[in-house]
Amino acid sequence: MEYRLATKKDINNICRLIQEAVGEMLLHGIDQWDELYPTKEDFLKDIEENSLYLAIKDEQIAALYVISKEEDEAYRYAQWASKDETAFVLHRFCVSTEFQNKGIGREVLHYIENQVLDMGYQSIRLDVFSENPFAQKLYRKNGYVTRGSAEWRKGRFDLMEKIL
Repeated sequence: MEYRLATKKDINNICRLIQEAVGEMLLHGIDQWDELYPTKEDFLKDIEENSLYLAIKDEQIAALYVISKEEDEAYRYAQWASKDETAFVLHRFCVSTEFQNKGIGREVLHYIENQVLDMGYQSIRLDVFSENPFAQKLYRKNGYVTRGSAEWRKGRFDLMEKIL
């Protein structure tokens, strides 16, 4: 697997991957993402900020993710085990429907953890939709612990953390 920052040239493939993922989630009754989030503009902003990464396999985007210091205000109310300055946040992690159920999510998540460590941070924080059993299972199985929750437009999200 090759990992690299996304560029504006990738935007159409990124949007297509997200659209397909939304369709797949809806097939499983998971109403997490829609036309309001995440948007093309979200990804263009991520690209400008050099925080959107792609995992490339067989010359296709197998997964994408954003890592940054950006946290929603709700993160302030969680019971984090790490200090804010030692934590990095994972956003918009998505595995292409073509690569799902092949261990890619776990592989990319481990890569992200090592990347964050190499950047000098000691933990990863994230939020995961409470009604997405696939994402819940991935994070819990890989050592992420719930530290709180947030209520947003789509419902409850668990605020999770892993000390690296």
